[in-house]
Amino acid sequence: EVQLVESGGALVQPGGSLRLSCLASGFTFDDYHMSWVRQASGQGLEWVSGISWNGHSTHYAESVKGRFTISRDNAKNTLYLQMNSLKSEDTAVYYCARKASYGGSWSNPSGYDYLGQGTQVTVSS
Repeated sequence: EVQLVESGGALVQPGGSLRLSCLASGFTFDDYHMSWVRQASGQGLEWVSGISWNGHSTHYAESVKGRFTISRDNAKNTLYLQMNSLKSEDTAVYYCARKASYGGSWSNPSGYDYLGQGTQVTVSS
């Protein structure tokens, strides 16, 4: 059974930092590209960042470029998202997502076949 379990969400002040983690199980983690997506209250899913199966290629939405860093540790079956200079508009539930294929757009939510249960990030003073 494929499982993706996120952790690390919290309440943080604007300008602060957080690191999210996603522990994967039930599949061969380093066979898959992975991404982080988020969903703000009342909004649809928004792709945030993606990383290739071997970690050599990373991709970011314009809204987070220069502030967020995605990484992975295949030996630990874990995906990370380091978030710096957080803004109120980053408030959302953050999900890790397994990309269904090597090809296709990174930013299309329909290209992902599994999401975790999510972790809440709230940026507020």
